[in-house]
Amino acid sequence: MKKGIFLIIVICISLQSCTNQGRVNSKNAKEMKTDTSALYGYNRDFLKTHTRIIELRLKNARLVIAPDWQGRVMTSSQDGDMGFSFGWINRDLILKGTLLKHINAFGGEERLWLGPEGGQFSIFFPAGREFVYDNWQTPEFIDSKPWEVVSQDTSSASFRTAVSIINYSATRFDIEIDRTVKLLDDKALAALTGISPGGLNLVAYQSENTLTNKGNSDWKKESGQLSVWMLGMFTPSPAVVIVIPVREGEEKALGVKVNDNYFGKIPADRLRLKDNHIFFRADGKSRGKIGIPPLRTAGVMGSFDSEKNILTLLFCRLPEGITDYVNSAWQIQEHPYSGDAFNSYNDGPLADGSQMGPFYELETSSPAAALKPGESITHSQVTVHITGERKQLDAISSLVLGVSLKEIETAFE
Repeated sequence: MKKGIFLIIVICISLQSCTNQGRVNSKNAKEMKTDTSALYGYNRDFLKTHTRIIELRLKNARLVIAPDWQGRVMTSSQDGDMGFSFGWINRDLILKGTLLKHINAFGGEERLWLGPEGGQFSIFFPAGREFVYDNWQTPEFIDSKPWEVVSQDTSSASFRTAVSIINYSATRFDIEIDRTVKLLDDKALAALTGISPGGLNLVAYQSENTLTNKGNSDWKKESGQLSVWMLGMFTPSPAVVIVIPVREGEEKALGVKVNDNYFGKIPADRLRLKDNHIFFRADGKSRGKIGIPPLRTAGVMGSFDSEKNILTLLFCRLPEGITDYVNSAWQIQEHPYSGDAFNSYNDGPLADGSQMGPFYELETSSPAAALKPGESITHSQVTVHITGERKQLDAISSLVLGVSLKEIETAFE
C-alpha cells in the first residue's frame, strides 16, 4: 500500500514537472517568435547607447531624432515602445563606432541631403576628378557632423547648421540650413493630407527644411545651384511594394512617367507601369533606382507591406510649373537642370557581392535654388505610417494613392 502511495506521488510530481516545463517551453517559443529588434523601444534604447537622441511624443506616437546625425529621424512608432520600428537602422555600422571614408549610412527614415550629387555643379566630387566611387565624398555636414539643437519640446525639435562648400565648378556657397521636425495631431494631419485619423493607428510627422544663401553672390544657373534633397530609409521585404501615382498627359509636355536609367534598366518583374501608377518592388535584393519628373509628380507616394499590414505615405507638394531640378547623374551633363523631383531606391548586392543595407528609400527634392543673398527656399514633407484593420487601410490607399491594397499586392502577378 505504501509503495502504491509513493508511486502515485512520484507520478504526480513528474506530471507537474512536465506541465511546468511545457509552460516554460511554450513561453520561450512565444518569446522567440517576437523579433524584439523590430520594436521601437528596442531601437530607441539601442540608439540611446550610441548617440544623443531626442524623443518626441504625442499620445501613442513616438519619434527618435539624432542631433549628431543632422537631426535625422531615425525611427518612429504608432504604438509606443511596443509599436513597430519603421525606420531602417544600420546597427552594424553604428556598433563599429568608427567613421567610414565616403559615406556613413547610419540609416534613418528621414534625412537631409543637398543636390546635386554628380555633374559639373556637384558638391560630392572635387573639381576635375573623374566621376567614380573612389572620388565620391559625402560632405561632412550632411553625413557625420552634429547640428545645433535650436529648440525642442515634447512634440517638436529644431536644428541648424552653417557651412561653406565649393562645387565641382569652383563656386563657393555660404549656406545656413534650418530644420524642424514635429509630430502632427489629428487636426494638422487632416489639414495637410486630407486623411481623417479617426480610428486609425498611426504616426505622422512633418519636416520643414530651409536653405538660406548667407553669401554675397546670387546663385546662378551657369555656376551652379543647390537643392534640398530628403531621403528616407525603410526596412525591405518581399511583401513590400512601392506605389507612385503620376499625372496623366503627353510625354512631350510633362516628360516620361518614370526614369529607370540610374543604375541600368529595371526589369518588368521589378518595375511596372499600369495606367498612371508606378509599382516598384522593395525587397532589398536588386539594386535599382527610379525618378519622376517634376511635372509628373502627384504630391504623394507610398509603400505597402502586405505581410505586416503597414501602409506608409509620403506627402510632398511641390511648386506648380517649376521644371528646374538639379541633375545628379555622375557625368558632365548637357542638361544639368533636368533632374527628377521624386525618387525611389531599392538596395541590392553590388558586383563584388557587398551590400550597404538592405533597405529601400523614398526621396523628394526641392527645385534648384536660385537665391539672392539672404534669400531662402523651404522644402516640406509629411510622413505617415498606418497599421490596423485592412478595410481601413484599403480606404486610405484608395483615397490617397488611387489604388486598392489588392492592386498593390497583385501588381506583379
